[in-house]
Amino acid sequence: MKQFFLASLLGTSIALCTSAMAADVDLKALEAAAKAEGAVNSVGMPDDWANWKATWADLEKNYGLKHMDTDMSSAQEVAKFAAEKDNASADIGDVGAAFGPIAVAKGVTQPYKPTTWDQIPEWAKDKDGNWALAYTGTIAFIVNKKLLRGSEVPTKWADLKTGKYKVSIGDVSTAAQASNGVLAAAIANGGNESNIQPALLMFADLAKQGRISLANPTIATMEKGEVEVGVVWDFNGLSYKAKMANPDDYVVLIPSDGTVISGYTTIINKYAKHPNAAKLTREFIFSDAGQTNLANGNARPIRAEHLKLPPEVQAKLLPNEQYKNVTPIKDAAAWEKTSKELPQLWQEEVIINMQ
Repeated sequence: MKQFFLASLLGTSIALCTSAMAADVDLKALEAAAKAEGAVNSVGMPDDWANWKATWADLEKNYGLKHMDTDMSSAQEVAKFAAEKDNASADIGDVGAAFGPIAVAKGVTQPYKPTTWDQIPEWAKDKDGNWALAYTGTIAFIVNKKLLRGSEVPTKWADLKTGKYKVSIGDVSTAAQASNGVLAAAIANGGNESNIQPALLMFADLAKQGRISLANPTIATMEKGEVEVGVVWDFNGLSYKAKMANPDDYVVLIPSDGTVISGYTTIINKYAKHPNAAKLTREFIFSDAGQTNLANGNARPIRAEHLKLPPEVQAKLLPNEQYKNVTPIKDAAAWEKTSKELPQLWQEEVIINMQ
């Protein structure tokens, strides 16, 4: 299940238009075909995740598309596409970045390049159009200023090493957020997808100093005052801050000495019963209107640098300049291997040193 955030439901219906229209896409024909199908069924795209509710409302209002979602994990979505090929119940799904290539390898996707294709970074899309990240997640810090005991707010990983901060990263054996937090720390300290030793050494040192907290950085633990510096996805940090009784007590920021950026991609079912509606859905998601809907749910749109968001929507995101030193996962196979080894390495090199 996607455990994300209660997205803001401020999305409004905006005309499907963009300054980057591709000449080879006949949108009018696609819209007509989608309207004739009349529905789009999704998996892993519930109303309260990334403000999908606003996108489904816009698609129904603008094109008459009825919608139904079944929430499930990325792995379950790909398995469902493969299992139901003779009688597909889903047309489109939303999966973690690592599952785009997996779905392609299993042969369960069909391509569609939206008209804004050129504004999607190369690292964030499949060259054939089988997948493309619509929104990103970047490992960030959320800091409770009230708990810092006079220390300055840490703005980089190096500050965590030299300061007195207690750090909450969560359970690296089960949470993708926590394991990506380790990768982010590794990148900032000269490591990569196949070499997380720099991060393990850093966290082991924090553990020896009694500065690793076992509290998972969540709304509940933050409300109890158990999280001083939390390592979280930026969208989670922003959502958590907005829900606090005193939001101004918290700072969410991208560590300036390096971090990792990933995200989520739609996959269109090769066997979809409503293929044109699914393609139009992807087209809308990557339009200015669809990207604004995502931003309203604290999810950073992949086309963020090409959008002019309303001030009240932009305020839900971190400034673009904070993302200048982020690194996408370049070797997915290496990271898959390392992430499987991480729980044991964490136990042997970090937990063992906790005071």
